[in-house]
Amino acid sequence: MKKLLVTLLVAATTLNLVACGSSNKGGETSEGATNETTGNDAKVELTVQVEEGWVPYYEQVKETVVGKYPNADIKFITTGSFDHLDVLDASDPTNPDVADVFALPADRLYGLANNNALASIDAETMAANVGGFKDFKGGLGGNFNVDGEYLAFPYNIETLIGYVNVANAKAAGIDFTKPIELTSVKADQILTTVHDCWFGVAFANSAKLELLGHNDADKLFSDATKEWSELTEDQQKLFTALYDYWKFHDTNKTDLWDKEAAGGYIEEQFKTGGTDVVKIDGPWATTSVKDLVGDASNLEVIPLTNVTVNGKPLTHWKGGWGLGVNARVEEDADKMAVAQAFIEEIVNPANAQDLFKYTGKILENVEPSAYEGIDELEKKVIDATYAGYEQAENRPLFTEWGSVWDSWQNALLSWSSTQPKDAKAAYNEVKASFEAMMSSF
Repeated sequence: MKKLLVTLLVAATTLNLVACGSSNKGGETSEGATNETTGNDAKVELTVQVEEGWVPYYEQVKETVVGKYPNADIKFITTGSFDHLDVLDASDPTNPDVADVFALPADRLYGLANNNALASIDAETMAANVGGFKDFKGGLGGNFNVDGEYLAFPYNIETLIGYVNVANAKAAGIDFTKPIELTSVKADQILTTVHDCWFGVAFANSAKLELLGHNDADKLFSDATKEWSELTEDQQKLFTALYDYWKFHDTNKTDLWDKEAAGGYIEEQFKTGGTDVVKIDGPWATTSVKDLVGDASNLEVIPLTNVTVNGKPLTHWKGGWGLGVNARVEEDADKMAVAQAFIEEIVNPANAQDLFKYTGKILENVEPSAYEGIDELEKKVIDATYAGYEQAENRPLFTEWGSVWDSWQNALLSWSSTQPKDAKAAYNEVKASFEAMMSSF
């Protein structure tokens, strides 16, 4: 158990602690010899992280896996995915409150890898067993390969989509069957927290503004540190649009530029009779968004690319989640077999509809036709997600990108206090924030 041993050695403060850690490695005897695999009848105890709403689906998966591994004792640790990762980050893989199998977003992979928290899995064999992947290495699967080892298996794809309140669209005279231009409608008719970089990146991508990347010499750079005159015309027009968007809400004293109150403001305005026509969100928000408009018949779903800024489609990321195995499991062949079988069954294409029903997760390894017969609104969400994902940008996964979140948000939120007089002055606030970020690397 190489990765876990490294973690234990780093965490240990005495030789005795190291010795105790070594003697408790899963799958090894006290002398350090690895137990032989005994096949599907081996007694295995496995813990799986599951969010509360996912439990009915995971129970189905458990039943199937136990049918193949009758002596497997599979227990659930019911907790939010991010809460679970926070526990892992604050401790180490040996913590019993950390599950053997758990979900993780792709952007957390490198941090977990650096902390030796994940077991290496035979992902390509698993992909062949599961089926449906057109290009496993070139798709989401490749995002989970670190230095030649797969540290997670693709769970689901995700990207932003547009929810349309049909009644509000009719009242505003907006034809949502065609691209909707942000600069041609009122700034309260397409509401989104653009200062939150999760949403703001879609605007940056529309103007090919690289917030943080690597140049040909593999050095970090950011377009947001350029002088205003060095920005492309599209990038200048983007900041003009963002400035005008902020100015409207600042002048009208809405809550959109209040980090804490913005979400509630958007939800209230998206209700029928409010000003908001398009709410930008993810497929996971379907149920809550439907509740806002009162009835599924009053809700349409469009790909994010159907919203434009200066004629350029908004494009989000090819985001996604994976399923990982705790590093403590790595040398216990029997437990690894059950863990990998559980993961394979979670993403079994035959279960695609049930998976979405209980988790809101959309598989990479199925065609949209796999969801035929599902609830009409859910099918619209799925189709819009696939359509947007096709045109989305690859998500940056290197560790330094984590600094972009606050750099972007703090800069845009600062406009309310600095009161820039024009788009150039507003951009200079962004430039200063990103220059500070770059100097920290």
